[in-house]
Amino acid sequence: MNLIKKLLAAQAAVLALWAVGAQAATDEAIAERLKPVGKVCIAGQECEGVGAVAAAAGGGARSADDIIAKHCNACHGSGVLGAPKVGDTAAWKARADAKGGIDGILATAISGINAMPPKGTCGDCSDDELKGAIAKMSGL
Repeated sequence: MNLIKKLLAAQAAVLALWAVGAQAATDEAIAERLKPVGKVCIAGQECEGVGAVAAAAGGGARSADDIIAKHCNACHGSGVLGAPKVGDTAAWKARADAKGGIDGILATAISGINAMPPKGTCGDCSDDELKGAIAKMSGL
């Protein structure tokens, strides 16, 4: 019985030594495992690597057609809840006249109106992108 216990204890000791040796325990390896996966950048401050991320994500201005297809067409394509339809220049002109032109429509689009949330469903659209989409949808 003692022989079996000694053999098992020896095997356990060898296994424990192997496990310790197999795990990387150097300071560099530990630092690599613990390094942050991202950085917080504040608008207006230099932030290392943000340009590469924006370029990879296609961070340029989007076309009016892209904005309309992705964000506007769901409601303005069919006129849901009285939304002026894409290409219905008369309906858009009536709204533009009431709001002070295309800039008035833009201000309404930015703040939202009735069932339309602020900026429609395009919360990351710039004002210029929204204005281009409105101009394209309205024909004004």
